[in-house]
Amino acid sequence: MDFKPEKKLGFGLMRLPLLDKNNAADVDVEQVKKMVDTFIERGFTYFDTAWMYNGFNSENVAKEALVSRYPRESFTLATKLHGGFINSFEDRDKVFNKQLEKTGAGYFDYYLIHGIEESLYDIYEKYDCFNWLLEKKAQGLVKHAGFSFHDTPELLDKILTKYPEMEFVQLQINYLDWESQWIKSKAVYEMAVRHGKPVIVMEPVKGGTLADLPDEAAKIYDEMDPEKSYPSWAIRFAASLENVMVVLSGMSSTDQLEDNTGYMKDFVPLTENEKNACFKVADIINSQIAIPCTACHYCTDGCPMHICIPEYFSLYNEDMREDMAKKGWTVNFTNYAALNRKFGRAGDCIGCGQCEGVCPQHLPIIDNLKDVAAHYER
Repeated sequence: MDFKPEKKLGFGLMRLPLLDKNNAADVDVEQVKKMVDTFIERGFTYFDTAWMYNGFNSENVAKEALVSRYPRESFTLATKLHGGFINSFEDRDKVFNKQLEKTGAGYFDYYLIHGIEESLYDIYEKYDCFNWLLEKKAQGLVKHAGFSFHDTPELLDKILTKYPEMEFVQLQINYLDWESQWIKSKAVYEMAVRHGKPVIVMEPVKGGTLADLPDEAAKIYDEMDPEKSYPSWAIRFAASLENVMVVLSGMSSTDQLEDNTGYMKDFVPLTENEKNACFKVADIINSQIAIPCTACHYCTDGCPMHICIPEYFSLYNEDMREDMAKKGWTVNFTNYAALNRKFGRAGDCIGCGQCEGVCPQHLPIIDNLKDVAAHYER
Protein backbone atom coordinates (compact mmCIF):
# COMPACT_ATOMS: atom_id res chain seq x y z
CA MET A 1 0.00 0.00 0.00
CA ASP A 2 1.22 3.47 -0.84
CA PHE A 3 1.31 4.74 2.74
CA LYS A 4 4.15 2.46 3.83
CA PRO A 5 7.37 4.28 4.80
CA GLU A 6 10.30 3.78 2.44
CA LYS A 7 12.45 2.46 5.29
CA LYS A 8 11.26 -0.02 7.92
CA LEU A 9 12.57 1.64 11.11
CA GLY A 10 10.36 4.02 13.09
CA PHE A 11 11.42 6.32 15.94
CA GLY A 12 9.25 5.55 18.96
CA LEU A 13 9.08 8.66 21.15
CA MET A 14 8.29 6.61 24.25
CA ARG A 15 11.58 6.08 26.11
CA LEU A 16 13.29 9.38 25.38
CA PRO A 17 16.56 10.42 27.07
CA LEU A 18 15.98 12.16 30.39
CA LEU A 19 17.65 14.93 32.36
CA ASP A 20 16.24 13.42 35.57
CA LYS A 21 16.03 9.63 35.33
CA ASN A 22 13.32 9.60 38.01
CA ASN A 23 11.05 11.96 36.06
CA ALA A 24 9.80 10.58 32.74
CA ALA A 25 8.59 14.02 31.65
CA ASP A 26 11.97 15.70 32.11
CA VAL A 27 13.18 14.95 28.58
CA ASP A 28 16.59 16.00 27.31
CA VAL A 29 15.15 17.86 24.32
CA GLU A 30 18.52 18.97 22.97
CA GLN A 31 19.68 15.36 22.76
CA VAL A 32 16.39 14.37 21.11
CA LYS A 33 16.93 17.09 18.49
CA LYS A 34 20.32 15.61 17.60
CA MET A 35 18.80 12.13 17.41
CA VAL A 36 15.99 13.37 15.16
CA ASP A 37 18.53 15.06 12.90
CA THR A 38 20.55 11.85 12.49
CA PHE A 39 17.41 9.79 11.93
CA ILE A 40 16.19 12.07 9.13
CA GLU A 41 19.64 12.53 7.60
CA ARG A 42 19.82 8.74 7.17
CA GLY A 43 16.55 8.66 5.25
CA PHE A 44 14.09 7.61 7.97
CA THR A 45 10.76 9.43 8.29
CA TYR A 46 8.37 7.63 10.68
CA PHE A 47 7.84 9.03 14.20
CA ASP A 48 5.45 7.57 16.78
CA THR A 49 4.14 9.28 19.90
CA ALA A 50 1.07 9.07 22.15
CA TRP A 51 -0.95 11.08 24.65
CA MET A 52 0.69 9.68 27.79
CA TYR A 53 4.22 8.84 26.64
CA ASN A 54 7.09 10.24 28.71
CA GLY A 55 4.83 11.59 31.42
CA PHE A 56 2.40 13.17 28.91
CA ASN A 57 5.29 15.19 27.44
CA SER A 58 6.20 13.19 24.33
CA GLU A 59 3.84 15.07 22.00
CA ASN A 60 5.30 18.38 23.19
CA VAL A 61 8.79 17.08 22.50
CA ALA A 62 7.67 15.95 19.03
CA LYS A 63 6.76 19.56 18.29
CA GLU A 64 9.97 21.02 19.65
CA ALA A 65 12.42 18.48 18.23
CA LEU A 66 10.69 17.60 14.96
CA VAL A 67 7.60 19.47 13.78
CA SER A 68 8.91 23.00 14.36
CA ARG A 69 12.27 22.21 12.74
CA TYR A 70 11.40 20.30 9.55
CA PRO A 71 8.99 20.81 6.62
CA ARG A 72 5.73 19.04 7.42
CA GLU A 73 5.83 16.86 4.31
CA SER A 74 9.36 15.60 5.09
CA PHE A 75 8.25 13.23 7.89
CA THR A 76 5.26 11.21 9.04
CA LEU A 77 3.82 11.42 12.56
CA ALA A 78 1.63 8.93 14.39
CA THR A 79 -0.23 9.41 17.66
CA LYS A 80 -3.08 7.72 19.48
CA LEU A 81 -6.37 7.98 21.39
CA HIS A 82 -6.32 6.02 24.66
CA GLY A 83 -9.60 4.85 26.19
CA GLY A 84 -8.39 5.50 29.72
CA PHE A 85 -8.92 9.22 29.10
CA ILE A 86 -12.31 8.96 27.39
CA ASN A 87 -15.36 9.35 29.63
CA SER A 88 -17.73 11.01 27.16
CA PHE A 89 -18.22 11.50 23.43
CA GLU A 90 -16.88 15.02 23.84
CA ASP A 91 -13.60 13.74 25.30
CA ARG A 92 -12.60 12.26 21.94
CA ASP A 93 -12.37 15.70 20.33
CA LYS A 94 -10.91 17.28 23.45
CA VAL A 95 -7.98 14.88 23.38
CA PHE A 96 -7.56 15.07 19.61
CA ASN A 97 -7.61 18.87 19.50
CA LYS A 98 -5.14 19.04 22.37
CA GLN A 99 -2.87 16.65 20.48
CA LEU A 100 -2.97 18.90 17.43
CA GLU A 101 -2.06 21.80 19.69
CA LYS A 102 0.73 19.96 21.52
CA THR A 103 2.37 18.64 18.34
CA GLY A 104 1.64 21.61 16.08
CA ALA A 105 1.37 19.04 13.29
CA GLY A 106 -1.80 20.34 11.62
CA TYR A 107 -2.81 16.77 10.83
CA PHE A 108 -1.65 13.27 11.69
CA ASP A 109 -0.29 10.91 9.07
CA TYR A 110 -1.27 7.90 11.17
CA TYR A 111 -3.78 7.91 14.02
CA LEU A 112 -4.44 4.88 16.19
CA ILE A 113 -7.06 3.70 18.62
CA HIS A 114 -4.61 2.84 21.39
CA GLY A 115 -3.73 -0.41 23.15
CA ILE A 116 -6.88 -2.42 22.51
CA GLU A 117 -7.61 -5.22 24.92
CA GLU A 118 -11.05 -6.44 25.93
CA SER A 119 -11.93 -3.82 28.56
CA LEU A 120 -10.63 -0.92 26.48
CA TYR A 121 -12.44 -2.26 23.43
CA ASP A 122 -15.70 -1.92 25.36
CA ILE A 123 -14.88 1.76 25.96
CA TYR A 124 -14.01 2.34 22.31
CA GLU A 125 -17.30 0.75 21.27
CA LYS A 126 -19.31 2.67 23.86
CA TYR A 127 -18.04 5.97 22.48
CA ASP A 128 -18.02 4.89 18.82
CA CYS A 129 -14.31 5.66 18.50
CA PHE A 130 -13.68 3.72 15.29
CA ASN A 131 -16.31 5.63 13.32
CA TRP A 132 -15.16 8.87 14.97
CA LEU A 133 -11.65 8.17 13.68
CA LEU A 134 -12.97 7.57 10.17
CA GLU A 135 -14.71 10.94 10.38
CA LYS A 136 -11.39 12.57 11.24
CA LYS A 137 -9.91 10.91 8.19
CA ALA A 138 -12.75 12.21 6.00
CA GLN A 139 -12.08 15.70 7.37
CA GLY A 140 -8.42 15.46 6.32
CA LEU A 141 -7.14 15.64 9.90
CA VAL A 142 -5.93 12.04 9.75
CA LYS A 143 -4.41 10.46 6.66
CA HIS A 144 -4.44 6.82 7.74
CA ALA A 145 -6.55 5.13 10.42
CA GLY A 146 -5.58 2.08 12.44
CA PHE A 147 -5.19 0.74 15.96
CA SER A 148 -2.69 -0.86 18.31
CA PHE A 149 -3.60 -4.16 19.90
CA HIS A 150 -2.77 -6.31 22.96
CA ASP A 151 -5.21 -9.21 23.03
CA THR A 152 -6.27 -12.46 21.36
CA PRO A 153 -6.39 -13.36 17.67
CA GLU A 154 -10.13 -13.88 18.09
CA LEU A 155 -10.72 -10.30 19.23
CA LEU A 156 -8.50 -8.98 16.44
CA ASP A 157 -10.54 -10.98 13.92
CA LYS A 158 -13.75 -9.52 15.38
CA ILE A 159 -12.52 -5.92 15.11
CA LEU A 160 -11.10 -6.23 11.60
CA THR A 161 -14.28 -7.94 10.43
CA LYS A 162 -16.46 -5.19 11.91
CA TYR A 163 -14.20 -2.31 10.84
CA PRO A 164 -12.52 -3.31 7.55
CA GLU A 165 -11.84 0.39 6.91
CA MET A 166 -9.00 0.25 9.42
CA GLU A 167 -5.87 0.40 7.25
CA PHE A 168 -3.19 -1.07 9.52
CA VAL A 169 -2.62 -2.75 12.88
CA GLN A 170 0.15 -2.16 15.42
CA LEU A 171 1.17 -5.35 17.22
CA GLN A 172 3.70 -6.44 19.82
CA ILE A 173 6.04 -8.73 17.90
CA ASN A 174 9.41 -10.07 18.94
CA TYR A 175 11.08 -13.45 18.85
CA LEU A 176 10.61 -13.94 22.61
CA ASP A 177 6.82 -13.50 22.36
CA TRP A 178 6.43 -15.25 18.99
CA GLU A 179 5.05 -18.45 20.56
CA SER A 180 3.98 -16.90 23.91
CA GLN A 181 0.70 -18.21 25.30
CA TRP A 182 -0.06 -14.71 26.60
CA ILE A 183 1.12 -12.30 23.90
CA LYS A 184 0.60 -14.67 20.94
CA SER A 185 2.73 -12.58 18.57
CA LYS A 186 2.69 -15.13 15.78
CA ALA A 187 -1.05 -15.79 15.98
CA VAL A 188 -2.11 -12.12 15.98
CA TYR A 189 0.34 -11.34 13.18
CA GLU A 190 -1.12 -14.14 11.08
CA MET A 191 -4.62 -12.84 11.78
CA ALA A 192 -3.63 -9.38 10.51
CA VAL A 193 -2.15 -10.99 7.40
CA ARG A 194 -5.36 -12.94 6.86
CA HIS A 195 -7.25 -9.64 6.77
CA GLY A 196 -4.67 -8.09 4.44
CA LYS A 197 -3.56 -5.43 6.92
CA PRO A 198 -0.01 -4.08 7.03
CA VAL A 199 1.57 -4.37 10.48
CA ILE A 200 3.50 -1.86 12.57
CA VAL A 201 5.64 -3.58 15.18
CA MET A 202 5.98 -2.34 18.75
CA GLU A 203 8.23 -3.76 21.47
CA PRO A 204 10.60 -5.55 19.07
CA VAL A 205 13.29 -5.61 21.79
CA LYS A 206 10.69 -6.24 24.53
CA GLY A 207 11.51 -3.15 26.57
CA GLY A 208 15.26 -3.89 26.48
CA THR A 209 15.00 -7.54 27.48
CA LEU A 210 16.47 -8.63 24.13
CA ALA A 211 19.33 -6.16 24.45
CA ASP A 212 20.62 -7.48 27.78
CA LEU A 213 21.01 -11.21 27.25
CA PRO A 214 22.12 -14.04 29.55
CA ASP A 215 25.66 -15.18 28.75
CA GLU A 216 24.48 -18.46 27.28
CA ALA A 217 22.15 -16.66 24.87
CA ALA A 218 24.65 -13.96 23.97
CA LYS A 219 27.19 -16.62 23.02
CA ILE A 220 24.91 -17.85 20.21
CA TYR A 221 24.89 -14.45 18.52
CA ASP A 222 28.55 -13.77 19.24
CA GLU A 223 29.57 -16.98 17.51
CA MET A 224 27.44 -16.18 14.45
CA ASP A 225 28.44 -12.53 14.07
CA PRO A 226 30.26 -10.71 16.89
CA GLU A 227 29.90 -7.38 15.05
CA LYS A 228 26.09 -7.32 15.30
CA SER A 229 24.47 -5.81 18.40
CA TYR A 230 21.93 -7.89 20.29
CA PRO A 231 19.06 -5.43 19.61
CA SER A 232 19.82 -5.67 15.88
CA TRP A 233 18.83 -9.34 15.89
CA ALA A 234 15.49 -8.50 17.48
CA ILE A 235 14.63 -5.57 15.21
CA ARG A 236 15.70 -7.43 12.07
CA PHE A 237 13.60 -10.42 13.15
CA ALA A 238 10.47 -8.24 13.20
CA ALA A 239 11.39 -6.33 10.06
CA SER A 240 11.93 -9.60 8.17
CA LEU A 241 8.23 -10.46 8.39
CA GLU A 242 6.65 -9.89 4.99
CA ASN A 243 3.60 -7.87 6.09
CA VAL A 244 5.54 -5.59 8.46
CA MET A 245 5.66 -2.02 7.16
CA VAL A 246 7.64 -0.44 10.00
CA VAL A 247 9.32 -1.53 13.25
CA LEU A 248 9.25 0.95 16.11
CA SER A 249 12.24 1.34 18.38
CA GLY A 250 11.93 3.41 21.56
CA MET A 251 15.44 4.81 21.35
CA SER A 252 16.72 6.54 24.48
CA SER A 253 20.30 7.33 23.48
CA THR A 254 22.37 8.47 20.53
CA ASP A 255 24.27 5.17 20.62
CA GLN A 256 21.05 3.20 20.19
CA LEU A 257 19.97 5.41 17.30
CA GLU A 258 23.38 5.16 15.59
CA ASP A 259 23.26 1.37 15.87
CA ASN A 260 19.65 0.97 14.69
CA THR A 261 19.89 3.33 11.74
CA GLY A 262 23.23 1.79 10.75
CA TYR A 263 21.90 -1.70 10.02
CA MET A 264 18.37 -0.60 9.00
CA LYS A 265 19.50 2.01 6.46
CA ASP A 266 20.05 -0.77 3.91
CA PHE A 267 17.98 -3.47 5.58
CA VAL A 268 18.82 -7.13 4.92
CA PRO A 269 16.26 -9.71 6.15
CA LEU A 270 17.32 -12.56 8.40
CA THR A 271 18.28 -15.86 6.84
CA GLU A 272 16.58 -19.05 8.02
CA ASN A 273 19.71 -19.91 9.97
CA GLU A 274 19.61 -16.51 11.71
CA LYS A 275 15.91 -16.91 12.54
CA ASN A 276 16.65 -20.28 14.13
CA ALA A 277 19.35 -18.61 16.23
CA CYS A 278 16.74 -16.12 17.49
CA PHE A 279 14.44 -18.93 18.57
CA LYS A 280 17.30 -20.69 20.39
CA VAL A 281 18.00 -17.46 22.26
CA ALA A 282 14.28 -17.15 23.09
CA ASP A 283 14.25 -20.63 24.61
CA ILE A 284 17.19 -19.73 26.86
CA ILE A 285 15.68 -16.43 28.00
CA ASN A 286 12.25 -17.94 28.63
CA SER A 287 13.87 -20.53 30.86
CA GLN A 288 15.42 -17.79 33.02
CA ILE A 289 13.20 -14.69 33.04
CA ALA A 290 11.07 -14.31 36.17
CA ILE A 291 8.74 -11.43 35.20
CA PRO A 292 8.32 -10.62 31.45
CA CYS A 293 7.79 -6.86 31.93
CA THR A 294 8.51 -4.46 29.03
CA ALA A 295 8.75 -1.31 31.21
CA CYS A 296 5.99 0.52 29.33
CA HIS A 297 5.02 2.21 32.64
CA TYR A 298 1.27 2.09 31.99
CA CYS A 299 0.97 0.51 35.44
CA THR A 300 2.63 3.40 37.28
CA ASP A 301 0.52 6.29 35.97
CA GLY A 302 -2.37 5.58 38.34
CA CYS A 303 -0.67 3.70 41.16
CA PRO A 304 -2.00 5.20 44.43
CA MET A 305 1.14 4.11 46.29
CA HIS A 306 3.55 5.52 43.67
CA ILE A 307 5.38 2.21 43.29
CA CYS A 308 7.95 2.16 40.46
CA ILE A 309 6.85 -1.28 39.33
CA PRO A 310 8.98 -1.76 36.17
CA GLU A 311 12.16 -0.68 37.92
CA TYR A 312 11.57 -3.16 40.75
CA PHE A 313 10.81 -5.93 38.27
CA SER A 314 14.03 -5.15 36.39
CA LEU A 315 16.10 -5.47 39.58
CA TYR A 316 14.31 -8.68 40.52
CA ASN A 317 14.79 -10.25 37.08
CA GLU A 318 18.48 -9.43 37.17
CA ASP A 319 18.87 -11.05 40.58
CA MET A 320 16.92 -14.15 39.57
CA ARG A 321 19.20 -14.60 36.57
CA GLU A 322 22.20 -14.39 38.88
CA ASP A 323 21.13 -17.43 40.95
CA MET A 324 20.34 -15.79 44.27
CA ALA A 325 20.43 -19.11 46.07
CA LYS A 326 24.20 -18.95 45.72
CA LYS A 327 24.76 -15.19 46.12
CA GLY A 328 22.28 -14.24 48.85
CA TRP A 329 22.96 -10.53 48.32
CA THR A 330 23.59 -8.34 45.26
CA VAL A 331 24.09 -4.63 44.66
CA ASN A 332 20.42 -4.51 43.66
CA PHE A 333 19.49 -4.55 47.35
CA THR A 334 21.22 -1.17 47.54
CA ASN A 335 19.56 -0.04 44.30
CA TYR A 336 16.18 -1.09 45.67
CA ALA A 337 16.74 0.90 48.88
CA ALA A 338 17.70 3.96 46.83
CA LEU A 339 14.46 3.75 44.83
CA ASN A 340 12.50 3.40 48.08
CA ARG A 341 13.55 6.92 49.06
CA LYS A 342 11.56 8.35 46.15
CA PHE A 343 8.90 5.73 45.42
CA GLY A 344 6.68 3.35 47.37
CA ARG A 345 8.09 -0.07 48.25
CA ALA A 346 6.82 -3.23 46.57
CA GLY A 347 5.42 -4.22 49.97
CA ASP A 348 3.31 -1.03 50.03
CA CYS A 349 1.01 -2.45 47.34
CA ILE A 350 -2.62 -2.38 48.50
CA GLY A 351 -3.85 -4.80 45.86
CA CYS A 352 -6.23 -2.33 44.18
CA GLY A 353 -5.62 -3.93 40.76
CA GLN A 354 -5.33 -0.67 38.82
CA CYS A 355 -2.00 -1.81 37.38
CA GLU A 356 -3.24 -5.20 36.24
CA GLY A 357 -6.15 -3.59 34.44
CA VAL A 358 -3.86 -1.62 32.13
CA CYS A 359 -0.91 -4.01 31.71
CA PRO A 360 -0.50 -4.91 28.00
CA GLN A 361 1.39 -8.05 29.02
CA HIS A 362 -1.47 -9.22 31.31
CA LEU A 363 0.99 -9.79 34.15
CA PRO A 364 -0.15 -10.80 37.67
CA ILE A 365 1.49 -7.64 39.01
CA ILE A 366 0.08 -7.86 42.53
CA ASP A 367 1.56 -11.34 43.03
CA ASN A 368 4.79 -10.30 41.33
CA LEU A 369 5.16 -7.38 43.75
CA LYS A 370 4.74 -9.79 46.65
CA ASP A 371 7.67 -11.79 45.24
CA VAL A 372 9.77 -8.62 44.93
CA ALA A 373 8.91 -7.59 48.49
CA ALA A 374 9.76 -11.03 49.84
CA HIS A 375 13.12 -10.83 48.12
CA TYR A 376 14.21 -7.27 48.98
CA GLU A 377 12.31 -6.48 52.18
CA ARG A 378 13.29 -9.50 54.25
